[in-house]
Amino acid sequence: MKSSIGLIVIFSGVIALIGTMAGAFLGVAMKRPSRKFLGNIIGFASGLMLSIVVFELIPEATEKTGFLGALLFLILGIIIVVIIDRISNLSSNANSQYTKVAFMVAIGIMLHNFPEGLIMGFGFVNGESLGLKMSVIIAIHDIPEGLAVAAPLMLSGTKSGRILFYAFLTALPTAIGAWIGIYIGSISINILGSALAFASGVMLYVIYGEMIPQSKKLWSGTTSTLGILFGIIVGLIMTNVL
Repeated sequence: MKSSIGLIVIFSGVIALIGTMAGAFLGVAMKRPSRKFLGNIIGFASGLMLSIVVFELIPEATEKTGFLGALLFLILGIIIVVIIDRISNLSSNANSQYTKVAFMVAIGIMLHNFPEGLIMGFGFVNGESLGLKMSVIIAIHDIPEGLAVAAPLMLSGTKSGRILFYAFLTALPTAIGAWIGIYIGSISINILGSALAFASGVMLYVIYGEMIPQSKKLWSGTTSTLGILFGIIVGLIMTNVL
């Protein structure tokens, strides 16, 4: 059993890394992308994350922990990230603002990745096919998330090696979540529901408070709005087809 747990944790970590690092590599490979491109990418990532939160995470949280429980932890997630936002809002220069956006996005993604890992662990506990399916879905989800972390860091002048390292760190909670999910999968489904709701609250604040405003600031044209809407549509397809 211990060896199988170790393999699941390693596998989940690799899967998360594949998606996140693919997105980050795509970002840094473009060297000096235009503000229009970056605005559109951040807009697309925000729309995709919004779609996943609204159409997947919140319904799952409500199903597992009930409406009031999901609402409570969602609000708690928003409150916590507002506090973090206040603490991190230390500078008004452009580079610091881009770094702050990347920091907030990374926090949202890390908190999102933890319950994703729980889902993966639960999936493997309940059958290998379910675990593999969840792994593939999570890897696809993580590609734009890697881009979302990389884009603002590129604007702040962060070196490529550091960007890839930070993207790597955002993927680690998936493996940790998978390990924990294996142990609590047969004990309490409410823990997963609460984690999903908490992550949803964090991500909603990051999307509306940081990502969408930054997207419009980088490029105020119609394409950034279309990028957001396209992200929502892609997320809707992913949550219903995959």
